[in-house]
Amino acid sequence: MHRALEGDTGQASLELLAGVPALFLAGLIALQLLAAGYAVSLADGAAEAGAMAVAAGRPPGPAVRAALPGWAADRSEVVVKGGRLSVTLRPPSPLAGVSRALAVGSSAWVRPPEGG
Repeated sequence: MHRALEGDTGQASLELLAGVPALFLAGLIALQLLAAGYAVSLADGAAEAGAMAVAAGRPPGPAVRAALPGWAADRSEVVVKGGRLSVTLRPPSPLAGVSRALAVGSSAWVRPPEGG
């Protein structure tokens, strides 16, 4: 019985060595999805702030950026066409390509003030 245990001495180390990268990758994917979800929430609030600024006769860009945390202000894009205001936000990511692929957006409809 003692000899059977001697043959398995490296098995646990090998399983641990193979499992750590898989666990790290799963954690990284989960954190990236959480960041994308948080970016959706931020884009919603920023679109609302921009729409309120347009309704008040002010430019939407500064209002949108003021509604976002510091890291997100440089990762956002505001487009106003007619009565539609759209905010696109790229979530933080260690890989720029992933950030671009997971870009999220939110839109709001607004009527500018009369005579504006």
